[in-house]
Amino acid sequence: MLGWRLFLSSLIVPTLVGLMVWDAHLGASAPVLFVLCLLVGLRASWELLALVRRESCDPKYGPVACCVTLLLLATWGPHWLNVADTSELITWSFPSLSQVFVACMLVLLVTRVFRFRQPGGHVEGLAFELLAVTYAGLLLAVTAQLRWLGNGGNGYLALGSVIVATKMGDIGAYSLGRMFGKRKMAPHLSPGKTWMGAVGAVLGGVLGAILWLRFASELLFGLTWKPNWWMPAVLFGAAMGIVGLFGDLAESLIKRDVGVKDSATLMPGFGGLLDLLDSVLFTGPVAVVLWQLFLGTHHP
Repeated sequence: MLGWRLFLSSLIVPTLVGLMVWDAHLGASAPVLFVLCLLVGLRASWELLALVRRESCDPKYGPVACCVTLLLLATWGPHWLNVADTSELITWSFPSLSQVFVACMLVLLVTRVFRFRQPGGHVEGLAFELLAVTYAGLLLAVTAQLRWLGNGGNGYLALGSVIVATKMGDIGAYSLGRMFGKRKMAPHLSPGKTWMGAVGAVLGGVLGAILWLRFASELLFGLTWKPNWWMPAVLFGAAMGIVGLFGDLAESLIKRDVGVKDSATLMPGFGGLLDLLDSVLFTGPVAVVLWQLFLGTHHP
């Protein structure tokens, strides 16, 4: 299983890096990333609703898919207007991500109002729909904002650092946990998670962050770092490993509560798309804050 996971990761990560390099040359409109995030958001929200759907509660995918799309459009909209040389007034009047999220919540509520026929399951269904919009839509939209941090390819350097450090943390947690793990971290929630696996997540995240920030910045984007860049890189990688581990546990909470092992059967060895992205969806918003506060100051 470990070998199969490493093989799939060796295909997925280079593919994502190639798409990022390609999209970086297309400018701030980032069309490739938009299509990728839209497909990911729609698929992930579908998987989440399929997980929680039951006879007494039937959350609807249509309104959720519309809300996920609106959140991504709110993220990309101002950048598309800037590329199109639209007036500054129009650009600044574009609704923010938080405003669109509030509008989505209202839309889901109103939709439930018109669908009501008899008591039972509506509040629960609404809660699941809001969870799907937040988990697969809002977290993804916030993570995508890394694309526009800094100048030139700097944004993709930031976005790539999240993916590489988080997935290296996943591999480190799985590897050390399987080989040396004995003490369970959350036996009732995820019996396979051990404290040694947590150590592996930190070590893998640190290694991934250092390797990506050291070599990808110059080789892929022609950027250089200021002295002592490695100190915030170590802290960043450790944070990605720890937060990614909790992201994995958060999805385990959902799956354990509904009694399933994988969110879907999309990829052998990984399960569904949510099983692949659960840690990245958690680390992305944290990475936005860390790049804005620390790592951005160590880059030209």
